[in-house]
Amino acid sequence: MKRLLLFDIDGTLIWGGPAKDAFHRAMIETFGTAGDIENFSFAGRTDPEIARGLMRGTGMPDAEIEAHFEPLFERYVRYLEIELPQRPVDVLPGVPALLEALSAEEGIGMGLLTGNILRGARLKLGSAGLLDHFQLGSYGSDHEKRDELPAIALNRAREMWGVDFDPQHVVVVGDTPRDVACGKSEGLRTLAVATGHFGVEALRETGADHVVGDFTDTRATVSLLVA
Repeated sequence: MKRLLLFDIDGTLIWGGPAKDAFHRAMIETFGTAGDIENFSFAGRTDPEIARGLMRGTGMPDAEIEAHFEPLFERYVRYLEIELPQRPVDVLPGVPALLEALSAEEGIGMGLLTGNILRGARLKLGSAGLLDHFQLGSYGSDHEKRDELPAIALNRAREMWGVDFDPQHVVVVGDTPRDVACGKSEGLRTLAVATGHFGVEALRETGADHVVGDFTDTRATVSLLVA
C-alpha cells in the first residue's frame, strides 16, 4: 500500500436515514431527556461527544454522563437496526462510482474516520451497500475526541499492511470543518466536500488542501485523492 484514504460517513458518503431519531429516542430512555437536541449541531462530532454536550447542557456531571454511555449506545444501535430497513439512508451523488474507481486503483487503501460508533457505522454503510469498500477505520467508540482518530486509523493501517504511511500520502475526506481540522492536526492532507451542512466557501476557509462541491466528477476526484 502506498496511499491511504480515510472517509467520513454522514454528509460525505450518505445522508438521511433514522440515526438522529434513533439517537434521540435512546437519549430519552437512558437519561430521561435529550437536552436541547433540536438546536445542537451534530456536524463533525463523535457520538459520545454529542451525548456529553447535550447532557452537559442540562447540568449533568461528566461522571454520570459517562456511566450511561454503554446503555445509551446499546439502545441506539438496537433502534438503528430496527428502523434502517424502513428508513434507508441516501447514498450521496457520485459516491458509488468514486469508491469503485478507487478500489480499482493499485496501492490504495481505504478506511473510515468517523464520529459514528463502530456498530452504527457498520449498520449505516452496510444498509447502503458501501461497507465492503473499507478495510479499516477509526470511530467515535475509539475516542471521544475527533482529533485523536487519525492516529488510531494510522496505527491500524500499520498493523494491517505493515506500512508507515507518509502523511502526504494520507487524505482525510469529510464534509465539515472538524473533518479538516482533525486531518490537519496529524499533518495529513485533506479533501472537503460540500454535500453536508457547509458550502464550498466555508470549507475553503478551513484551509483544506482541496474542496469539491460533490463527487459526481469521478475522474477529477480520483486525481485529487491519488495525486
